[in-house]
Amino acid sequence: MKPVFSALNRSPVVSLLGPRQCGKTTLARMIEKKHGAVFFDLESPRDRLRLQNPQMALEILKGLVIIDEVQGMPELFEILRVLVDRSDNPATFLLLGSASPHILKNVSETLAGRTELIEMSGFDFMEIGEDNLHDLWLRGGFPRSFLPRLLEDSISWREGFVRTFLERDIPQLGINISAIAMRRFWTMLAHCHGQTLNASQLGRSLGVTDKTIRSYLDILTGTYMVRQVLPWHENIGKRQVKAPKIYFRDSGILHHLLAITDMESLMTNPRLGASWEGFAVEQIIRVLPLQDVYFWSTYSGAELDLFFFHDSKRYGIAIKFSETPKISKSMHIAIQDLVLEHLWVVYSGNHIVPLEKKITLVPLDKIETVQGVV
Repeated sequence: MKPVFSALNRSPVVSLLGPRQCGKTTLARMIEKKHGAVFFDLESPRDRLRLQNPQMALEILKGLVIIDEVQGMPELFEILRVLVDRSDNPATFLLLGSASPHILKNVSETLAGRTELIEMSGFDFMEIGEDNLHDLWLRGGFPRSFLPRLLEDSISWREGFVRTFLERDIPQLGINISAIAMRRFWTMLAHCHGQTLNASQLGRSLGVTDKTIRSYLDILTGTYMVRQVLPWHENIGKRQVKAPKIYFRDSGILHHLLAITDMESLMTNPRLGASWEGFAVEQIIRVLPLQDVYFWSTYSGAELDLFFFHDSKRYGIAIKFSETPKISKSMHIAIQDLVLEHLWVVYSGNHIVPLEKKITLVPLDKIETVQGVV
């Protein structure tokens, strides 16, 4: 809640974006009570009627105004621009919406320089506690997947979420794609989680073009289902990977599409290491948090899972699902070729262990300690 309050103090419009069911409305209702805000839910027929003449309805309001599911009335963006440009503007607007190319285009073009974007996802381990880390990994961070007492209820909710997303949410965004085709693609992409994108291979498997594969991927990325981590290129005279790396942003949805139902099936699944890597990547980006992150990989086998800058210095993170990871040749190559200030190895153990001057083991649930260094 704190980042939202800070943004509201800085900007006339704050856009809180993220997937459905991640807790945006719950957070907004808490803010409404705290601030005595005016609340519009554009999925409510009554509230849509209240905004039948939107400029007349909004221009008389003062204080905080919250508009949920704002993508349902795209004409509001132009009206909001006019309202917040008033010299005596008495209102601040908090907009909630499911991320999509459509809403992002309206926000970035119509409200450029007037709004602050905040991404919201489900729970992270800082919110649920270290003891629940494995449950968070298995079930994912969506509240209605993580919180049920029975695992069967979590699985049932995730199936309902996938079906609703494909059959209702995507069409509501104005995207005309068969739910069956998109589910096939989504499931195939689950088997590519943690790998670099090979659009040609996926296209051949689905019988579609590379362009179609990329358009499908852009939809899942724009709706916060998938994260594309871009490659970093260094002028080192080595062939480097140039395709993005694909991760599911929610491990629970990944496991559902891979038919992984419990910790036993997860621990014996061939995608175990990739699942842990993607889960760790998402947690690291959210907890630190990092603005611009990359991965680095060469065709000779050297690689680094996350590469980022801080205060003009270079840092790297390698991710290993092991309680006793060893220093590898790849780590030394990454430190040398990328001129890293430090490299952390995020692992599934319990203790922070310095291995060398520039290499430290750190458990995922203690990754926030890195903030003290960078």
